Amino acid sequence: MAKMENDRKKRKTCSFCADHVEYIDYKDAAKLKRYLTEAGKIIPRRVTGNCAEHQRMVAKAIKRAREAAIINYVFD
Repeated sequence: MAKMENDRKKRKTCSFCADHVEYIDYKDAAKLKRYLTEAGKIIPRRVTGNCAEHQRMVAKAIKRAREAAIINYVFD
């Protein structure tokens, strides 16, 4: 039983909170591509470790960048 408690993963910290980021720019394609899979899907926050507020900002910025044709909808 004691071994199972040690198997739990440590919660990841939000990199945006650590850097005190207030706004995520949709024109910064290099930073946004870190939060996309090979297929172009947005990576969930349980994987990235973002807080809810910053994950919403990332998702909104990615969607704006896609609309502005800065980032592709699907990668081949």
